[in-house]
Parts: sequence; C-alpha cells; structure tokens
Amino acid sequence: MSRLAIPVGADDHVLGRVDAPVTLCEYGDYECPHCARAHAVTAELLRRRTNDMRFAFRHFPLRRLHPHAGSAAQAAEAAASQGQFWPMHSMLFEHQDALEPEDLLSYARALDLDVARFAQELQGGVHLPRIERDFRSGARSGVNGTPTFFVNDERLDGPWDLDVLQGEVTKGAKSQRSEPRAGVT
Repeated sequence: MSRLAIPVGADDHVLGRVDAPVTLCEYGDYECPHCARAHAVTAELLRRRTNDMRFAFRHFPLRRLHPHAGSAAQAAEAAASQGQFWPMHSMLFEHQDALEPEDLLSYARALDLDVARFAQELQGGVHLPRIERDFRSGARSGVNGTPTFFVNDERLDGPWDLDVLQGEVTKGAKSQRSEPRAGVT
C-alpha cells in the first residue's frame, strides 16, 4: 500500500476540523468524470461525518486525457487567491462539460471575483507552480489516475463509493480514539 509522500498541511485546500481524527485526501482532475462522481460522494461524506474527518483536495490534472484539466485547476487556484477555492471547485465539477476560457471567466463573474485579476492570473500561469507541486507529490505517492484517495496518509486501493469511504472514516476514527495519546496516562 502506498503512503502519502507529503502529509496534508497548512498549504492544502481543506474542509473540516483541523484536529479531526481522519484526513481524507483526494488527488483529482476537474475534467475527469470519475472525479465529478467522487465530488458528490465526498460532499455527502462530509455532510454525514463532519466531526470525524477533514477533506483535502490536490490537483492531478491528466492533461493528455483531459485537455481542459490544467486550465480548470488554474481557475480553482485563481479563485483561491480571492478566498473562493471551494465554491469554484464545486462549480468546475458541476459544469465539467463547459471548461473553455470563456466558461471559466463566467464562473469567476458568478462568484463575484475580481475578473480582471482572475483572467490575468490564468493568462500569466501564476498558479502553475502550485498545481505542479500537487502533481509531483501525487506521483511520488504512487498516484497514476484520478480520483485517488488517501485515508490518514495511506492510499485507498479499490472502490471508493460512499459506503467504502464512510467505512474507512469510521475505521480511522475508531483507531485514532483507541490509540493512546502522547503524554496521556
């Protein structure tokens, strides 16, 4: 089983409690239909398990298969620079059949972003280093397709539907509760 080469940290896009007993990290691609399905699954899982988990998303655009994935990842990061990563993240998955440059600009307008700044950041490739860093960390962690999930730094191999992910969160939360904490007797 592969392990996450770089643990989830302060630089990651994270939803949920920082001190949650379980961290679910996804490497994803905004143009991947399986990732769109995973988006709905993780949203429901977060709704159900708010206290037990936090969710991190890292970019793994498969540009050869999905020609718009790189620009969509840049759009998510440009929105993040204006405090709107998660709304853009959702919008990209909900409209993954419309990821042309003009579509990305319309999403920026819909989110009330500074569209000129957003466009300038996309055109200048300002966020490419962040996306490449995520991609490289995924490759170092054994990611070779999307979506790929890690539960508390261990890659989940096999199916990833809601029942499986919920079971992994339950198992991870129980194991965290049963492990003695340092300094506690």
